[in-house]
Amino acid sequence: MIELAGIERDFTVGDEVVRALDQVSLTLPDGDYVSVMGPSGSGKSTLLNVLGLLDRPNDGSYRLHGEETTRLPEEARAALRRDHIGFVFQAFHLVPRLSAADNIGLPLVLAGVEPHARDARIHEVLESLDLLDRAHHRPDQLSGGQRQRVAIGRAVVMRPGLLLADEPTGNLDQHAGSEVVALLEQLNASGITLVVVTHDPTIGQRARRRIRMVDGQIANDSGADAHA
Repeated sequence: MIELAGIERDFTVGDEVVRALDQVSLTLPDGDYVSVMGPSGSGKSTLLNVLGLLDRPNDGSYRLHGEETTRLPEEARAALRRDHIGFVFQAFHLVPRLSAADNIGLPLVLAGVEPHARDARIHEVLESLDLLDRAHHRPDQLSGGQRQRVAIGRAVVMRPGLLLADEPTGNLDQHAGSEVVALLEQLNASGITLVVVTHDPTIGQRARRRIRMVDGQIANDSGADAHA
């Protein structure tokens, strides 16, 4: 369960203070599937960064599984990110010199998972993503869709409860993008809470719950009543 209450986030641009999030309150039950849409500058990515504990709000409360996160030290926030949150970005952010398998396994290495358990988990993820035959390929040897699947594998290898995707199809053609969306929806069907930021209304409409942001506020939350 995710609970945001009165979240505010300000940025200083030159001499001006810009409010990117303005009194945002939101509850996401476990297993929710949410799209976040709105014009550029509406606060979509800032909201995702707050949910992912990459950005700390100036004010308000963010409770993740009952734990208040806004005042936690950075080390504790990093541990929550590692254990509970996966990220998928438009630009993939894979390590160029590492193979697909090693990119997927990187969070396990950083978490100190033993090699035997790590190898088993990586194989399981590669198989689920239909990437076993690409396990030893570097990112520059993969198609865009394959690279995004590797990025998704890296995001879920720690078995997080929350998956945040920021324009996950933005660098893909229509066919590869459809495959990535289908994969994300399969992960959601397995119980992962999925939040997708997108400019694509076709993708946004697929979500069971659709949030529209304007000027740092939630202007519309369609489907929220079904989760009340």
